[in-house]
Amino acid sequence: MLITRAEETDIEEILQLQRKAFMVEAAIYNDYTIQPLRQTIDELKSEYETQTLLKAIAEGDIIAGSVRAFVSGDTCYIGRLIVHPDFQNRGIGTRLLREVEQVFKECRRYELFTGHKSKKNLYLYGKNGYQVFKSQVINEKLTMMYLEKMNDSRKIVF
Repeated sequence: MLITRAEETDIEEILQLQRKAFMVEAAIYNDYTIQPLRQTIDELKSEYETQTLLKAIAEGDIIAGSVRAFVSGDTCYIGRLIVHPDFQNRGIGTRLLREVEQVFKECRRYELFTGHKSKKNLYLYGKNGYQVFKSQVINEKLTMMYLEKMNDSRKIVF
């Protein structure tokens, strides 16, 4: 498994992967109108211009996962960590998360969010050191859980 920066030519394949991955989330919440399923190719191209997109490449040059991130102040905001349903439970999500943290190792903290019923996501983030710091009720079906991780590698030791 190779993790590298996505190229502009990967955008369409990443968008297709995003739709496959978020169908699972949509089913959990019984809501197929979620934004990741409605995102257009032009919107993703715009994100590509302003964010860092990483991809996980499986055997056969298949994009098996992706994540995007950007920095504001001293925080790295991580979004759309996705893994193809056929490649889940193989450590790809963890590797993508760790690679984002490595790319943005100068940041003091990392932040991401997921829905309250997304148990696999919450487990993945928790086992990688992320902790819930706030929640926000979106509607009767969805509460967003915001998680953060402090970058311990930036601590100064005397």
